[in-house]
Amino acid sequence: MAEEITNGNFIHDIIDEDLRENPSLKIHTRFPPEPNGYLHIGSAKAIAINVETARKYGGLFNLRYDDTNPAKEDTEYVDAILEDLNWLGATPTGGIFYGSDYFEKCYEFAVKLIKDGKAYVCDLSAEELRATRGTLTEKGVESPYRNRSVEENLDLFARMRAGEFPDGAKTLRAKIDMASPNINMRDPAIYRIVHTSHHRQGNKWCIYPLYDYAHPIQDALEGITHSLCSLEFENHRPLYEWVVDNIGFAQKPKQREFARLNITNTVMSKRYLRSLVENGTVDGWDDPRLPTLCGLRRRGYTPSSIFRFVHEVGVAKSESLVDIGMLEHCIRDELNDSAPRRVAVKRPLLVEIVNYPADREEFFDLPNHPQKPENGTRPLPFTREIFIDADDFAEVPPPKFFRLKPEGEVRLMGAYIIKLQEIVKNPDGSVKKLLCTADLETRNNMPADGRKIKGTIHWLSAKYAKRVTLMLYENLLTIENPADLPEGKTYNDYLNPASLCRVENAAVEASLSDAAVGDKFQFVRDGYYCKDSKYPDTFNRIVGLKDSFPAKI
Repeated sequence: MAEEITNGNFIHDIIDEDLRENPSLKIHTRFPPEPNGYLHIGSAKAIAINVETARKYGGLFNLRYDDTNPAKEDTEYVDAILEDLNWLGATPTGGIFYGSDYFEKCYEFAVKLIKDGKAYVCDLSAEELRATRGTLTEKGVESPYRNRSVEENLDLFARMRAGEFPDGAKTLRAKIDMASPNINMRDPAIYRIVHTSHHRQGNKWCIYPLYDYAHPIQDALEGITHSLCSLEFENHRPLYEWVVDNIGFAQKPKQREFARLNITNTVMSKRYLRSLVENGTVDGWDDPRLPTLCGLRRRGYTPSSIFRFVHEVGVAKSESLVDIGMLEHCIRDELNDSAPRRVAVKRPLLVEIVNYPADREEFFDLPNHPQKPENGTRPLPFTREIFIDADDFAEVPPPKFFRLKPEGEVRLMGAYIIKLQEIVKNPDGSVKKLLCTADLETRNNMPADGRKIKGTIHWLSAKYAKRVTLMLYENLLTIENPADLPEGKTYNDYLNPASLCRVENAAVEASLSDAAVGDKFQFVRDGYYCKDSKYPDTFNRIVGLKDSFPAKI
């Protein structure tokens, strides 16, 4: 993790104060993903905050799977989450844990709450329970089952565990305050009946603890000192503290919240991302248009660029919308420094150099990185027939067009100056090839007569070029702020039909045949690309060359 969130922020201020009061406190954080989908860049922010906070204070960091909802969880997601953490370099120094490993302890603590008169079995359905919770201005209505005896509650809860009741027939609720101004404290359900096999526990359990009950128990049992989570859990903090206090933990973890990551033209709802995957709108969870970490990895983003982005966004208490251009700037800036340069011709147009011998071949040395001469050069073969990009030719050029045009001259990058002599067309009127002459005295030098050549274009030998597919990506959604969906609209109404452009039969340097999956390059005059992990002979455009975001963030 090259970029560390070690500069001051309000979370570190809280920890600093805690350490002043208790200097022997060993800071311990955790990341608790639910294995019901793949991690996304918002997860990377939470990971970075927790990992770097632990690192800054010489503490520990746990990965704990929140696998308390068997209906949606799968080992596929368990494995993918760990793969993403390893890729990010976010090593769980405190260990890897599963919420399901604490089911027996959660059950024991629930029995304790029942015996203490602080929990009861309720027969209200989910709809009835919601109807009795009240509103922000009206207090809730007590359940008719709220005053069951301890003995009856213990018996019913044991029978719930034994599987005597169907799904939804009963819940175990905390007995707190139905008049509380915080709706989360109005006798929340802490156990529900779910007759579904668990991906790790099998059919051992048919009752499962809810997150707001299980999470503080897990934190306390693992010795977590600071449970750092996103802002939507702020109103749940009183319940978190109620569970910790009423179970009676000696060491009490402290929950504190930060603003989650919101990015323009980007949705991070796992439910919506899952729907895109399942209905085939995208090419799996690792589709490079998705904000998933595996999608960003496949597209060509690096852990260091992602953590730099998170670092630049910072840690705050208030929600904000971050321009996706900031993320693109971070990877572009990194690759501008590190990516070797290569030539790719997206739309190859054949050019025949009529005064160049057909049996002649020579090589021109092009720099691997113009700003880093120590990176050396590579030889690019030159032959009578070459490819240029069709966009670098205009039969009827617009004003100030300094590329190839009738009777016009351009420099082939690092090679000769050529002049268009004739346009050869197909029967349908399309351009078949261009016939040009080369000033064979120039060879990467200026013309001897001093004439000015304003345009330079890239090229490849038609004989040696390798054909590949280029995947050009744009934002998946056209709506800038996904939180501002107009009434009656869904995200599907804003899917960008131009989010993927597949360019077949592009031409690239033959050396790219040896590129490994994930290798990154700057394709000159175009953008940054990486070798795709799913399809052969395919390169994904990471970002274009132009940086629309301010150079200094």
